[in-house]
Amino acid sequence: MKKWTKKAAIKALEDLVSEIPSVKQKGRESGLHTRWLSNALRIIEEIFGYESRYYKTLANFSWSETGYMIVSLYERDTEIENKHKIAFYRQMDQASGLINSAIDHLNKSEIAEVYEGKNTVPEASDLIKIINLAGNKLRRIIRTIPQKEKELQDKYEDLLIAADIEYNREFPHIEYSTKQYIPDFSFSKINLAVEIKLCKNNEKALIEQINDDILAYKTKFNNLIFVVYDLGQIRDIEIFKKSFEANDDVIIQIIKH
Repeated sequence: MKKWTKKAAIKALEDLVSEIPSVKQKGRESGLHTRWLSNALRIIEEIFGYESRYYKTLANFSWSETGYMIVSLYERDTEIENKHKIAFYRQMDQASGLINSAIDHLNKSEIAEVYEGKNTVPEASDLIKIINLAGNKLRRIIRTIPQKEKELQDKYEDLLIAADIEYNREFPHIEYSTKQYIPDFSFSKINLAVEIKLCKNNEKALIEQINDDILAYKTKFNNLIFVVYDLGQIRDIEIFKKSFEANDDVIIQIIKH
């Protein structure tokens, strides 16, 4: 399954909406409609999940008139097809509204928050909670410019304690390529490691550190989060995150001071 970023997900949904006029022009049961619907269901399932209202609603569209129809005897086939055509146009318009609603939802949320999978487990809510701790609360409790990563780690630990989340600090020790790596925080229940980074004056060195950490931590953990507290060195957040998040299950959170 494709791993979506928020920006890419919004763009894919916007593209689906922009294609609707062409699909309507080609008509019901056309090859273009079949292709559009298949792509739309796949994209929505990957972003929002099998159990989301967006997927379920779109999957249940009939694209035809299913109600009782009164037609004349002599123009029966033509009138029935016209009714199906009207229903098809109506449901394509409804699909446009549905997908635009999904875009609104995504604009107001993080990508990890909107997914509702068929087999969603309670642990998924812990992952979302941990993601939100840094994204929504860490900056609020930093009152002076931090000088060391340990200051950030201590503040992050305070948030974990307040949220009643089970964690280990500076554990486990991982041997990789003649070096020892120790994640700042680990969460065994969801197979997650969290590393806190302070970006003060050397973005290039930080990039090298994160790349090394990914290689080492991936030998032990399925999920990795890097919380990067930036003091103004990172100019383009999306470019900074892009190469890292090409790795499966790696999330980069940039917190601006």
